[in-house]
Amino acid sequence: MTMVWVVYDITDNTTRKNVARICLDKGLYRVQKSVFLGSLNANERDSLALECEDEIDHDVDSVYVFPMDDESFRKVKLLGQA
Repeated sequence: MTMVWVVYDITDNTTRKNVARICLDKGLYRVQKSVFLGSLNANERDSLALECEDEIDHDVDSVYVFPMDDESFRKVKLLGQA
């Protein structure tokens, strides 16, 4: 399992809700309105990316899926209400 950040900028409300639901269904936690974090294996990560890709409008929307190794995640600085 690898920590994964999902960050998106989606214009349409329905599409945005659908991508959020995909993230939640994969067991990710909402960090901010358009940022999710959680542990996924490679198959789950690929599945999430494919589901999001099918959902979005490629001309205007963006979804980023960032895998992060454990050592790097331990170095994350949490500030404010993080």
